[in-house]
Amino acid sequence: MNFIDGYVVPVPTANRAAYKKLAEEAAVVFKEYGALSVVECWGADVPDGKLTSFPMAVKLETDETVVFSWIVWPSKDARNAGMEKAMKDPRMQPSQSMPFDGKRMIFGGFEVLMEA
Repeated sequence: MNFIDGYVVPVPTANRAAYKKLAEEAAVVFKEYGALSVVECWGADVPDGKLTSFPMAVKLETDETVVFSWIVWPSKDARNAGMEKAMKDPRMQPSQSMPFDGKRMIFGGFEVLMEA
């Protein structure tokens, strides 16, 4: 079954185009190293919560938007090998300032439990 890397990150709303460009460039690298797909979703209906929420989780500021994204890999082994290669790839080394605050990024790897 597939393995998923999931991410939630706050992005300054003004940096949408720069974030999209960075995501498109990274997707090429991830797919080169075995990812089946890369999906980036710009928050359009992400409510504040009372106990928990995406905005609370990333300490969203008023001028930011929540981005929810994931990478689909064929397996955890494929992800481990692909991610290792991707992180060593010179194209993945930031040559400019990042268009988001990576310190507030939430991420994790997930086994697919069910797919319909």
